[in-house]
Amino acid sequence: MYLIEDWAQFILDLPVRGRMHLGEKPEPPPYGRFFSYCTGGVFVLGEVVQKAAGIPADKLAQVKLFAPLGIDRADWFYSPMGEPQTGGDLRLASRDLLKIAQLYLDGGSFDDKRVLDQAWVRESLRPHARIDAATEYGYLFWLREFGGRWPAFYMNGNGGNKVIGVPSLDLAAVITSTNFNTAGMHAATEKLLAEYVLPAAAADP
Repeated sequence: MYLIEDWAQFILDLPVRGRMHLGEKPEPPPYGRFFSYCTGGVFVLGEVVQKAAGIPADKLAQVKLFAPLGIDRADWFYSPMGEPQTGGDLRLASRDLLKIAQLYLDGGSFDDKRVLDQAWVRESLRPHARIDAATEYGYLFWLREFGGRWPAFYMNGNGGNKVIGVPSLDLAAVITSTNFNTAGMHAATEKLLAEYVLPAAAADP
């Protein structure tokens, strides 16, 4: 995609992924859909948002999300045609990412002010697809239990980066890592969370 000028058209021209199955009728997937992550799909979602809102997704995010959270710097990458890359590479300070996790922990409110609709937050954090036996997927949030005790929602980034909310601990956390494009990059930060960060937070009186 990155070598093509028109990213959205590149994604729309891709063939629909098929799935071989045993027997004449396939087993229906949980929640009625299969999971297959695609950065380009999230980029196209940004184009859909722009069409619906009438302004580019980066400008909408600044007005509706970042400004109410007091986030004054967000560095975006752009496609060759000038569209914001909503599928990744957004650069925010760790403390600003923490505000987004806290916003979702608090049901869409920040500093006692409503930023996101509470029903939308609940829907975003509800499973809509199953990834594997331990992990499900909401609206761009990964959902799983850490350490066998702590259900969480989180954002995944290349290198093993994590932005996580753990409702039972009322915990928002950000882990930054630079293990870019390496095997086990996510396993390393998940181990850090499950074996160190969350047990320490649970033990804190």
